[in-house]
Amino acid sequence: MSNTRKFIIAGIFIITGLVFLGKLFAIQVLDDSYIRESTRNSVRHIVEYPYRGLIYDRNGELIVYNKPEYDLIVTPIDVKNLDTATFCQVFNISKEDFVKKMSKAIPYLPSPFIKQVSHEEFAKAQDHLVNFSGFHIEARTVRAYQDTIMANALGYISEITKRSLEKDSADYYKQGDYIGQSGLESYYEEYLRGKRGVRFVIRNAKGIIKGKYQEGRYDTLSIPGNKLISTVDIKLQAYGERLMTNKSGSIVAIEPATGEILSIVSGPSYNPSLLSGRNYGRNFQKISTDSLKPLFNRPLMAQYRPGSIFKIMQALVALQEGVIDTDTYIPCNQSLIGCHNHGAGETLKGAITHSCNPYFRNVLKRIVNRKVSRDPFEDTRIGLGKWSEHIRSFGLGAPLGIDLPNEKSGLVPYPEYYDRAYRNRPWKFSNIYSIAIGEGENLVVPLQMANFAAIVANRGYYFTPHLIKSIGENGGPLPRFMEKKYTSVDPKHFDVAVEAMAEVIRSGTGQYRAKLKDIEVCGKTGTVQNDPLPDHSVFIAFAPKDNPKIAVSVYVEDAGQGARAAASIASLMIEQYLIGHTERQHIEDYVMRGAFL
Repeated sequence: MSNTRKFIIAGIFIITGLVFLGKLFAIQVLDDSYIRESTRNSVRHIVEYPYRGLIYDRNGELIVYNKPEYDLIVTPIDVKNLDTATFCQVFNISKEDFVKKMSKAIPYLPSPFIKQVSHEEFAKAQDHLVNFSGFHIEARTVRAYQDTIMANALGYISEITKRSLEKDSADYYKQGDYIGQSGLESYYEEYLRGKRGVRFVIRNAKGIIKGKYQEGRYDTLSIPGNKLISTVDIKLQAYGERLMTNKSGSIVAIEPATGEILSIVSGPSYNPSLLSGRNYGRNFQKISTDSLKPLFNRPLMAQYRPGSIFKIMQALVALQEGVIDTDTYIPCNQSLIGCHNHGAGETLKGAITHSCNPYFRNVLKRIVNRKVSRDPFEDTRIGLGKWSEHIRSFGLGAPLGIDLPNEKSGLVPYPEYYDRAYRNRPWKFSNIYSIAIGEGENLVVPLQMANFAAIVANRGYYFTPHLIKSIGENGGPLPRFMEKKYTSVDPKHFDVAVEAMAEVIRSGTGQYRAKLKDIEVCGKTGTVQNDPLPDHSVFIAFAPKDNPKIAVSVYVEDAGQGARAAASIASLMIEQYLIGHTERQHIEDYVMRGAFL
């Protein structure tokens, strides 16, 4: 054999050896697929779901907490020699359900098989899990409630939708995660959800966990969500919901000095526990198709005409514009618009006390027709524009910005609105005067009118109404809820409104059911047209007159005069909050009977 040939053969062996060595190096060092496959078979990562933040009332009473539930997870490729009949018996499912669930699972990945197994169900199945290779339990919690109240404000959580998952720019959520879908649960989701953890464990061929993987160096702890301290007085809330039994409408109570919501009642409502746990889907279908619309959050979403309570706002704007003063006397001319039984004419205080319609029709005309233009149509446009700016400064015509989703804006009519309504045909005061008494095109949501009561109580300013006063142990509300907002009306003009509202209770339309023995209540009744059905009963109030502690709005649909249902409920709420009980059992009985017409 020549030297050349020897070198060629040796070279071939060397090259072949290098190729094998290179391949071995790639397999063992560069390519970790074999390691990953081996690790996948022996190491399992377990997601540690954090405890969702608890929610308390303003006095430290627990409202929302967590209870344990479990998800049964399957990795189909790891399922070996499964006794399907025993499995189905243990987890109380049919063979058809088993096949259907397995077909949806991803072969190589852990997939949910049965969600939200209760603590009791898990206890019964726990001893059998060792015989079901490929299946394991992941613990999580679901929401639980101390009482059956406040469902619309609290909201609910459920599995994240594909649409929400696509919008998750932070890539926090995974398919199968739970997320706040409405109410406080949705608005404060990022504070309540906490942070997931993960732990890695070693398992044997039978799937039995033998210990931590690499002594837990890759494990991360879950971080619980922040607790929320609500502004709500849970006892007042429960009382309000009892008063609204078998009624449609709302109650909103606010602490004027802070904007903190003391109670927010939507009727009819539902038991929040129904939308928590394994029966969520079935219960949601039933509740969402209920003709009474219990999911409809009336304090924020129902839009009504304000009725006669709007006359107070008209008076304040007129005083600011200088078109009237407190002594301005206007005859009660019922040839122009109907009215109630009272004197032949009134000054401002008497007009508010006795809710004189002709008085406020005349007041609005003075505001919008200032003879700025010789053209009556243009003159009305100019005046209405200025009027609407004043009204908007009271928080009407746009969402107030409460810490709940889906708040509606109501409507403050403005020139462009009537241009569209009349299809650019001319319009003037005679076309729009019904807005003077809170009818016509005016629309408000109950929250806005409770806030208006707080504005009068504060003599001209408000804080944005909110439901959370503290985020975390030593936190506070969101900064924007601490900003004081002023109306466009000078505080000096509010004194007459306060006195008139006090007189409404002393001797006016609210004296029979809203007067309290030792507490001076200031209020205003409203009866809102609702043809062809009965009128809505409306009432706003605050108390005490000096240094007010509570401001309230009540809307009771189809209940007739404001002095009946709404005034009764509002005064009972004030009584409950300020002294802790009612001293007028006959009024409470009247409300509970519900025979208002």
